[in-house]
Amino acid sequence: MDGVATDPSKVEAMMNWPIPKNLNWLRGFLGLTGYYRRFVKDYGSISKPLTNLLKKNLFQWSVEAERAFNKLKEAMSIVPVLAMLDHKKTFVIETDASNHGISAVLTQENRPLAYYSKALAPRHMGKSVHEKEYMAVLAKNRQVETLCAKWSFHHKD
Repeated sequence: MDGVATDPSKVEAMMNWPIPKNLNWLRGFLGLTGYYRRFVKDYGSISKPLTNLLKKNLFQWSVEAERAFNKLKEAMSIVPVLAMLDHKKTFVIETDASNHGISAVLTQENRPLAYYSKALAPRHMGKSVHEKEYMAVLAKNRQVETLCAKWSFHHKD
């Protein structure tokens, strides 16, 4: 299938990455997986327990961190081939929101072009689902703002 795919050698490196024993190992893992975050639905929510460990003096490996580490490795092993964008076709942004994160996927003809996700800051967790989904649309639009003038968008829940 035509499109944008991950580098198999990088995916293999992620699968073989040992459990981080310190901040440098964790930063390396998150840097490698973060490069491919647009391929992974809910990357921000999945990686949140790991990114929390990056805060000053908070590196303490836990069961929750181990679950997130393994879930992120699993997610990276099954990433889709992203479609190549075509400015002549309609773009659709689909959003989702939960108590802990927002996500969006940009598609054309039901094929993903890119995923966006972000764990919510505590101050945003109390917002309504509609407000959170709107935040996802705005965030996704910011990612592609240089091309927005050329695109025709339809919001789909």
